[in-house]
Amino acid sequence: MDDIREYLALCWLNNDPLELPRSVGLFKKNLLIYFVIGYLLQANMIDDPLESFVEISLQTLFMLIFIGIILSLNKTLYIYVQVTTGVMFSANLISVFVIPVMVWLTVSEDIYSYYLFFLLLAWYYAIISYIFKCTLLINIPASMVLALLYFIATFLGAFALGQLL
Repeated sequence: MDDIREYLALCWLNNDPLELPRSVGLFKKNLLIYFVIGYLLQANMIDDPLESFVEISLQTLFMLIFIGIILSLNKTLYIYVQVTTGVMFSANLISVFVIPVMVWLTVSEDIYSYYLFFLLLAWYYAIISYIFKCTLLINIPASMVLALLYFIATFLGAFALGQLL
């Protein structure tokens, strides 16, 4: 339970990713939750279960590879479990809030649901930028660019490759 509190503090930009506990069990649980929630969100948007499965599989694979490459280039691959767990934990936490907002957005298309959805995406972007900034010891603009590259590589890369398949 203490591990979850520390990862939760990371979502509020209060904890250093380098000081997070290394828990392979928490990593596996977050990976499973990340995949299941991602699949349900994709299936809701696409309506094709096989295409949703392929896209979330690619997205998860790209996320794991991207973080691995970035950490190996920085020679900090030893913190892979903590950083990846932090990224997935934050995505899972934000997904808990995104799912009802997406239902609200789909049902009513209210302008406030779009605002709230954008705020949740901005929060996720801020967390990813913060994780890269602390992990790689880079400045804020560089971490924001790297977070943008992360989103392009994982989400748009999986979408593009999924469309080709």
